[in-house]
Amino acid sequence: MEGTSASQQIDARIKELGDWRGRTLSQLRALVTRADPGIVEEVKWKKPSNPMGVPVWSYDGIVRIGEALKNAVRLTFPKGASVRDSRKLFNARMDSNTVRAIDIHEHEAIDEAALEAIVLEAVRLNTSRALDRETRPGRR
Repeated sequence: MEGTSASQQIDARIKELGDWRGRTLSQLRALVTRADPGIVEEVKWKKPSNPMGVPVWSYDGIVRIGEALKNAVRLTFPKGASVRDSRKLFNARMDSNTVRAIDIHEHEAIDEAALEAIVLEAVRLNTSRALDRETRPGRR
């Protein structure tokens, strides 16, 4: 996959899955890019046991990670514990002080409006923290 863009690598990952998880990941990918067109696709954490790596969507830091598990598609939000979740979509990684995740199983409906709100809130958290870093006294 060397020499291919992150978007092409994510396309390949979705195609490789070839089942409902690929279709779901594709749908969730479209939702995140629709929520904020400034979000950048990346692929991280390639290793011998996972040579295709993990799809990541970033904006001044990681917003969301998308993983295909055996029985679910997991969306992990590294700063999820700080994100408002009025519709209670977070259902995994609830024991973490910072991270929250949403596991979506086959045939489960996705509340796109609520998920889009979570993505936008995660972007807002990242951009506000990036701005804070840039405006601290002593920064040049």
